[in-house]
Amino acid sequence: MPKPYTPNDKLSQKAKAEGYRARSIYKLKELDEKFKLLKSGMTVLDLGAAPGSWLQYAIERVGPKGIVIGIDLQEIEPIEGVDTFKEDITKIEEINKILNSQQRFENRCPRADIILSDLAPSTSGIKDVDQWKSIELSQAVVKIAKDHLKPGGTCVMKVLRGADFDEFLKELKKEWKNVKTAQVKASRDRSKEIYILLNG
Repeated sequence: MPKPYTPNDKLSQKAKAEGYRARSIYKLKELDEKFKLLKSGMTVLDLGAAPGSWLQYAIERVGPKGIVIGIDLQEIEPIEGVDTFKEDITKIEEINKILNSQQRFENRCPRADIILSDLAPSTSGIKDVDQWKSIELSQAVVKIAKDHLKPGGTCVMKVLRGADFDEFLKELKKEWKNVKTAQVKASRDRSKEIYILLNG
C-alpha cells in the first residue's frame, strides 16, 4: 500500500539541509550516476526547470566551463552561473527565439549536449487526462531536442505512464537510435512517472 504524501519526507528534508530547492535533485543525481549524463564543460538545457534543483545539480557537474540554461513557465530564482528564462515550453517558436538570439553566445546559443526535462502537467485528478497532458509536454520537449540537441546528444524527460505511453514510446523508437526507460528510487511510492532517455 503506498505511503501517504507528506511534503516533509526524508528526501525533502535532505534536499533542504543540503541547500537544494527540491527533492527532485535526487532523481537527476540517480540518473546521472547510472547513465553518466553530465560532464565538465557541457552545455545543458533544462526545460520546465522551476524551482531549480536540477539546475543547481547541473551547474555543479558541468562547472564554470559549462553552460546551463533553464526555461520554465514560472519565474526561477537566480542561480549563480545559470541563465534562466520565463516561457511556456510548448510555444516552440518562442523557445527557438530564446535559444537562437542570446548576445552572450554571439547571437547563437551552442547546441546542447544534453536536454533535461522533469516536467509535470497541472493535474486535473483524472488519470487519463493528466497522462495525456504529460505526453503533450514530452512531445514539445522532443521537438525542441530535434532543433537544439547536438548530434549524439542525450535528451532525458519524465513521462507519466498510462494508456497512451506504449504508443508514444513506440513512436520515439522510430525516430531515435537509442531509447531507454528508467525508474528512479527517488520517485514517490505512488508515482506513475518514468524517465525516457533519447540519443541519436
